[in-house]
Amino acid sequence: MPNQRSKNRSNALLTPWAEDVDTNCPHPEYPRPQMARENWQNLNGTWRYTITAAGEAQPTNFPGEILVPYPVESTLSGVGRQLQPGETLWYQRAFDLPPGKHPGRILLHFGAVDWQCEAFLNGQKLGEHCGGYDPFHFDITGHLNPDENILTLAVQDPSDSQPIQRGKQVLNPKFIWYTTISGIWQTVWLEFVPETYIQTLRITPDFDAGTVTLQMKANQAGPGLAFRAEAFEGHQSAASAETAADRPLTLILDEPKAWSPEDPFLYDLKVSLLEDGKITDHVQSYFGMRKFSLAPDSQGRLRFCLNNQPYFLYGPLDQGYWPDGLYTPPTDEAMRWEIAFIKEAGFNMLRKHIKVEPARYYYHCDRAGLIIWQDMVSGGISPKPAWFVFAQMFPKMRDNHLYWRLGRGKASNREQFHREYRSMLEGLFNVVSIAIWGPFNEGWGQFDAAEIAEWTQNFDPTRLVDHASGWFDQGAGNFKSEHVYFKPLPDPQLDPNRGWVLSEFGGYSLHLPEHTWDPDKDFGYKKFTDSKALTEGYRQLLEGQLIPWIQAGLSAAVYTQTTDVETEVNGFLTYDRKVVKMDLDSIREIHQKLYSLDHPGMKDNSQG
Repeated sequence: MPNQRSKNRSNALLTPWAEDVDTNCPHPEYPRPQMARENWQNLNGTWRYTITAAGEAQPTNFPGEILVPYPVESTLSGVGRQLQPGETLWYQRAFDLPPGKHPGRILLHFGAVDWQCEAFLNGQKLGEHCGGYDPFHFDITGHLNPDENILTLAVQDPSDSQPIQRGKQVLNPKFIWYTTISGIWQTVWLEFVPETYIQTLRITPDFDAGTVTLQMKANQAGPGLAFRAEAFEGHQSAASAETAADRPLTLILDEPKAWSPEDPFLYDLKVSLLEDGKITDHVQSYFGMRKFSLAPDSQGRLRFCLNNQPYFLYGPLDQGYWPDGLYTPPTDEAMRWEIAFIKEAGFNMLRKHIKVEPARYYYHCDRAGLIIWQDMVSGGISPKPAWFVFAQMFPKMRDNHLYWRLGRGKASNREQFHREYRSMLEGLFNVVSIAIWGPFNEGWGQFDAAEIAEWTQNFDPTRLVDHASGWFDQGAGNFKSEHVYFKPLPDPQLDPNRGWVLSEFGGYSLHLPEHTWDPDKDFGYKKFTDSKALTEGYRQLLEGQLIPWIQAGLSAAVYTQTTDVETEVNGFLTYDRKVVKMDLDSIREIHQKLYSLDHPGMKDNSQG
């Protein structure tokens, strides 16, 4: 099917980086900064595509062109066509290997494909994958031709017609729901590795002990295998060690430097695989020394702590949508710029809202010193209005045995959530800046939240858990997590056993029609007519309502939101990122006031 465009108004709205997209190879950067190899090949660029009814045989003709890695619904893809349930999106491209011999294995990587796909190389099926947010790969060594190779991908995406993990994607976008995305939306690439290679790397810093533990795994076992690791502070070696292949390795740092938003120091790391004492594979990585915990102040109120010191977290809710690329930022520089803007505005944190970003996004946050509160992607169904009433009347309402009400009636659906959730935690475990995991938001598809919170804490004891953000609190996890819109913040009600966070509030809006997705529609929680009034309203909200909550024991607050998104116009930035809607100096000043509030003295004990 040729370039058939939808009627999305986003087709007319572009960010400043749209003109910088290299159509020969968009997103040319190495896609996995914490496990980097020199020998790789980027497969982004122009692919052929067509769309057929689901169940039809693989087509022989691919008349359309699509720019990978932008989703098919996006403007930057060159298509702008919504994939419907019951359809299959077919991709195809030819590639040649770089000249020279390639001993060892060749791996084909996909950063993310939404939602379910089958991959074929030279007519042979490589495998399939289900889940729109986690990276996956195939070993294609035995399927390669010596000259031209033909890669084909078949994708299906039911979006919100089924209770899959999809975040805010809906087939009929409106209100707080956004345009669907389908197909390839992160980098596709080849990696050239030895026959025996480093397959996984897990990095666990221990701030109190001044050590870093590494767990490495090779793709196959064998005699004489060992791992060696060396950490660097600039160009100077900071620590090194070696271990047998079946054992973890610990680096001991002399006077380790801490990572924080104020000083985001990162150590470089080189990990090598040895066979009979000879290095046969190595990867480059990095890590930061930091600790996230809760500890009681002198009044017994649990406070979030960074590196054993009380630390108030404040930042925007961040949806991760772009008008031209939808889920895919137009360029790497666009991602970096937006993270820098958040820091420049005086925030030390962002809540990544029900979306998982490309690995390079987290790399930029690590380097900039921006703490991340990472949500799991929502699935199931959103609660009906009556359920929100019940949540207010019965704040400890159990969700464990009401699977069908929130779209989790099938055991296979719940199992798929567990698989995708674990994949997210494994894939992002090494990210320095992630402090909090959030498995559920406002009851969307929520089930067994207390059990999942406990599992999360056991799987990753280095971070904290917001088990049920906003609604259907099960008394679990590390936080009592509240959302407040449309009304003043109520009187504080602390939980003596958990920290207290305001995980969504605000949402003040200013509609600038020339910078919006739909000039005729706008949604926000409180409307203002100009930048000056919006800035003053925001300052009054923080000074009059948020500061008393902080003084009463609040550990973190998340303001809605970084940017406008489609019909939502409550961002600090317009959707096209061309206008800052508040006075930046003024809001930076009030943000600094939040951090300078006196905290009651901390007790000596702490809990992770």
